[in-house]
Amino acid sequence: MSQMTAERSASPVVEVVVPVYNEQRVLDDSIRRLHDYLATTFPYGYLITIADNDSTDGTWPLAVDLACDLPNVRAVRLEKKGRGRALRRVWADSDADVVAYMDVDLSTDLNAFLPLVAPLLSGHSDLAIGTRLSRGSNVTRGAKREFISRGYNLLLRSTLGVRFSDAQCGFKAVRADVAQVLLPAVEDEEWFFDTELLLLAEQHGLRIHEVPVDWVDDPDSRVDILRTARDDLRGMVRVARKTLSGAARLPIPEKVQQARLPAGMARQLSSFAIVGLISTFVHLLLYMGLRTVMAAVAANGLALAATAVANTAANRRFTFLVTGRARAVRHQLQGGIAFLVGLVLSTGGLALLHLLVPGPSTHAELSAVVVANGLATLVRFLLLRAWVFNPRRSLEAVG
Repeated sequence: MSQMTAERSASPVVEVVVPVYNEQRVLDDSIRRLHDYLATTFPYGYLITIADNDSTDGTWPLAVDLACDLPNVRAVRLEKKGRGRALRRVWADSDADVVAYMDVDLSTDLNAFLPLVAPLLSGHSDLAIGTRLSRGSNVTRGAKREFISRGYNLLLRSTLGVRFSDAQCGFKAVRADVAQVLLPAVEDEEWFFDTELLLLAEQHGLRIHEVPVDWVDDPDSRVDILRTARDDLRGMVRVARKTLSGAARLPIPEKVQQARLPAGMARQLSSFAIVGLISTFVHLLLYMGLRTVMAAVAANGLALAATAVANTAANRRFTFLVTGRARAVRHQLQGGIAFLVGLVLSTGGLALLHLLVPGPSTHAELSAVVVANGLATLVRFLLLRAWVFNPRRSLEAVG
């Protein structure tokens, strides 16, 4: 700590948090490699914090040994598990100028770290994330994780209207003053923590910088994919409901605000997100019920048709504020075009899945339907806003 204090007087300081839980197998090599990189190539002051999430193997004693052995390394012990809990605890108490975190397996190439934090230290951006989903990224991982990751981020973009590309990459940084404002409003303590942080930041016009990364999957990852996906969906519903109610209002300085969305779109996106999430859940329930008595394509078509009319009616009333019976039938017919787009995309997704994976599982089919419908939802919003309920084309629309 004394060396960190000395360096702080000469340059800004970045605190890198490495959350760990039963990671004895990789901890020593990863922390020494990270320390060597920062000590030899990083031009700013730094502190590495190993945040132990109540490990039950030899992780905590090893973390203490590393803190004693390496300068600018410390260890913090938490009595409960949760990556979000660890980040909240360390970031909230940090004296650094920028706080960051990375996964202990160092899946992300460390050469991306300076480009990640430099815009924050210069004041150009407020948050920074590594992205595995840009053209400049170089990613090595299995098809299953690739499919789930792209599906999740597509769902975020199509239902919540986010502009950042990769919510889940374990390689992020935040200006410390911005973190102090955002942290009290973030409710999740586990894997959805950083997604919720990004959603809050974007809702308040903060500037999010993205860095393409080289990333290699850890084949021995301990993440429970199905449980994480379920918790993420619950988190998305909670954040959408909170946004629509206006509960999340944070004192972000005006100087860091971005250009505003087009008039009315912020409210429309929130309402459309809630209608879309409800429609998606109903569609999936219908699909699973129908799938027991008919083929996947037929089950999907009937489930989609059953929810299309209600979806258009709900968006007509609550998202685009169109009331009365005038043009209601016309709006439903035009909304049918969006239904056909969704049908083509989801049917194509199922057909492609069956082509690539003979006899796929129900979980695989559901994943294909969710991803295809996520893309269809984005198309639906654009069609409804620009064509079906465009105020210039419908006198009943309220701005």
